Amino acid sequence: MSADALAASLKPFGESVMLPPEAYTSAEVFAWEQQHFFRGWQCIGRSADIPERGSQRAERVGDSTVLLARSKDGTLRGFANVCRHRAHELLPAGGSATGRAITCPYHAWSYSTEGQLIAAPGYQDQPAFTTSDYRLRTIRVQEWRGYVFADPSGEAPDWAEWIGGLDGQLAEHRPENLVVRASHEYVVKANWKVISENYQECYHCPMIHPELVSVSPPDSGENWDLPGAWVGGWQDIRTGLTTMSLDGHSDGMPIPGVTGERLHTVNYLGVFPNLLISLHPDYVMTHRMVPLSAGETWVECNWAFPAEAIEQPGFDPAYAVDFWDITNQQDWAACESVQRGLSSGAATPGPLSPEEEAVYQFVTMVARGYSSRPVHVKPHLASS
Repeated sequence: MSADALAASLKPFGESVMLPPEAYTSAEVFAWEQQHFFRGWQCIGRSADIPERGSQRAERVGDSTVLLARSKDGTLRGFANVCRHRAHELLPAGGSATGRAITCPYHAWSYSTEGQLIAAPGYQDQPAFTTSDYRLRTIRVQEWRGYVFADPSGEAPDWAEWIGGLDGQLAEHRPENLVVRASHEYVVKANWKVISENYQECYHCPMIHPELVSVSPPDSGENWDLPGAWVGGWQDIRTGLTTMSLDGHSDGMPIPGVTGERLHTVNYLGVFPNLLISLHPDYVMTHRMVPLSAGETWVECNWAFPAEAIEQPGFDPAYAVDFWDITNQQDWAACESVQRGLSSGAATPGPLSPEEEAVYQFVTMVARGYSSRPVHVKPHLASS
């Protein structure tokens, strides 16, 4: 992409335009993103998926996979999901296991959950062979608020810099204490950035989301402008209603610790590059994205609730799940239409409305990254 095209997206809000179509359609741009945006910090799952000592799980990261293992001291460790013998995957993507050792299914090389090679059948009498030479390659991982992030490059900024001012936004909801009670997977025929941009604005809501508009005014709320590699804001829940459901009622209960205005609002937060966190008074919904190609994205949607609600007789998460599954499907149809338009050869970068400020924040993060500038450093905050 040309410097001029990126400069047009980096102009001040009200003057800028969207990224050029090739940012969403080009295989070359997608490959660049896999090596840059998806080689640094990104969400690869939840701590609850690796719950106990000996738990192991492989998650897709960019165009490869990372093996997560909970070691005997309870520390979560990350490794390249590659045996040091013949490079067989230690677990398939999405696969899990539990045991005192990580064992390759090809030739039974085994490693401790700290990554040390502890058994290599047939090599006992090889004098030149030393197990210490064949540790698993370490991948930097970080547990935060119940989510697991990985940095395959080992070169991403310090975690505190990356997350910036976002931690305080989750302090009352404490998603690390909630329990996932429902999960959906979708494959959306749209670029991952199209999905993020759609998530960050409700300018489209009156046109395609009648259910959402009936419980939340689309013109309410404001966007946050705080440090870190994230964007987001909040919207009101209509007066007299309790949460985001088809009729505004909740079959659960408020999350312990959520007080004041947070009982009447929903926060929509996008952690670059692939995690969307929606904070409701009574549940937290997350979308985790894994780009499959320039025009296709796998999305995992989870709904987590307080244990006190789940323990109620007859608790059913459907009140939240049904509402957002309908809304998700509406969004996916819109995103796929945008993707077709961007791929048509007729698209040019359009302007942003006053209601698309969070989209502007996201687009400028991407444009800074394309320009080899730090994604997580917002210039107007860095200079203030």
